[in-house]
Amino acid sequence: MKTPFAALLLLCLAAPAFADASAIGFKTTTLPDTHNNRPLELAVWYPSTSTAKPELIADSVVFIGALGVHDAAPAAGEHPLVVLSHGYGGNWGKQVWLASGLAHRGYIVAAVNHPGTTSKDRSPAAAAQLWQRPADLSRAIDAVLAAPTSFGAVAKNRIAAVGHSLGGWTVMEIAGARFDPDLFSQDCSAHPKLGGCIGYQEMNPAATPAGKARLAADLSDKRVTAIVSLDLGLSRGMTDASLAVLPVPALVIAGGVPTEDMSPELESAHMVKRLPEASTQYVEISDATHFSFMSICKPGAVALIEEGSPGDGKICRDGDGARPRAVIQQQVVELISGFLARTSVQNQAITKR
Repeated sequence: MKTPFAALLLLCLAAPAFADASAIGFKTTTLPDTHNNRPLELAVWYPSTSTAKPELIADSVVFIGALGVHDAAPAAGEHPLVVLSHGYGGNWGKQVWLASGLAHRGYIVAAVNHPGTTSKDRSPAAAAQLWQRPADLSRAIDAVLAAPTSFGAVAKNRIAAVGHSLGGWTVMEIAGARFDPDLFSQDCSAHPKLGGCIGYQEMNPAATPAGKARLAADLSDKRVTAIVSLDLGLSRGMTDASLAVLPVPALVIAGGVPTEDMSPELESAHMVKRLPEASTQYVEISDATHFSFMSICKPGAVALIEEGSPGDGKICRDGDGARPRAVIQQQVVELISGFLARTSVQNQAITKR
């Protein structure tokens, strides 16, 4: 039968692409928040020396997961930290391929489920607090820094933030970009079919004067030393002035297959023109769609998704004639790890001056 063979092929493409002799530890926990009533589900991948048998993480009937050893002891030494932010309606499991790939390269990778904008929590009240998303990543940084015996020690001045879609907006904000709700609302009048405009209208974060003010405030975390945006949305609401002086290096990766609701010309490429040329790298992957940055779908996944949610099977599709998603994602991991390695060297050089 074709289905078992196709499943085996996908697993072979997905797993060895990032695998090496090192083990990957994995832990989940919940970060309490009595003040804002915003507990966070935190998932962390990290280098380990465990010899225990790994298990599939975030594997489902639809998506292929990645191997990790639950509650493994972390490897000795210091490791750079990456915090991950998922897109609107996603969850941390959708970037398990990226977390695993970076962990195999020596990174501690921490991801959260942002309340209100995950597949498991669509609370309108929580979703409207869009300004909390960068703070969620700051809380993840706090948690990892506070637990070196659980996840490993974090290398000094080596904390990066990576986000997909709305997560891309999140990491731009934590880096120092500023959002203007009025500017974005005006722009959406001209581009109402952009996914960012549709999602923003659903969340309605600027419905009150207080919400509008918090959304426009400085949401940065000075501990973040580099950022990576994967096919982001809402970028047209970021101010020219804040983007022009973004204080950290940025790698902006876009899916090169345009759609009505996500166009690199209107989002990623448009934003890059407003960022500092010397510290910005832009890559447009011609055969990647917006969903190529999500987990690999298993054979039969499209039919399963369409049965429960007609039209959403598109999340399994890449561009016409595209390379396998696993190959596209391997390219993305290599781009990100190379970028972070270079920025680390640059940051060290600056520190020594």
